[in-house]
Amino acid sequence: MKAQMQKGFTLIELMIVVAIIGILAAIAIPAYQDYVAKTQVTTGLAEIAGAKTSYESAVNEGKADAFYTATNMGLAASTARCTTIGVNRPVAGVANNALTCALAGNPAIAGASIQLGRAADGVWTCRVVSAPTSFKDSFLPSGCTKS
Repeated sequence: MKAQMQKGFTLIELMIVVAIIGILAAIAIPAYQDYVAKTQVTTGLAEIAGAKTSYESAVNEGKADAFYTATNMGLAASTARCTTIGVNRPVAGVANNALTCALAGNPAIAGASIQLGRAADGVWTCRVVSAPTSFKDSFLPSGCTKS
């Protein structure tokens, strides 16, 4: 009698592979969701940061209050990452929320706003306000604070 060689996998071997894949997915999915949220916050910042130069020029040229609009700063009224983009006029060269982006996307960041503020000496700051409780500090772009 000839001994037959086993061809294929046993059920237990397949179940072990499925279990390993499930464990890896349980670890990877939350990490990926956090990565996506951080990327969306950083994208929102990038979408308004380009207007800092236009804003600075407007302040230095003494533009009228009506000039401070998203259109005049070269920004769209909204984007895929920012449901609304706001531009606020400075008072004596200071604007704590000169450029704002109301964030959209991942539920962990939805409802938060990222703001670029300008001090009288021309120094710019970044902060996230109105962040939901699910907003983690690890979502903050470099140089930004949460308040």
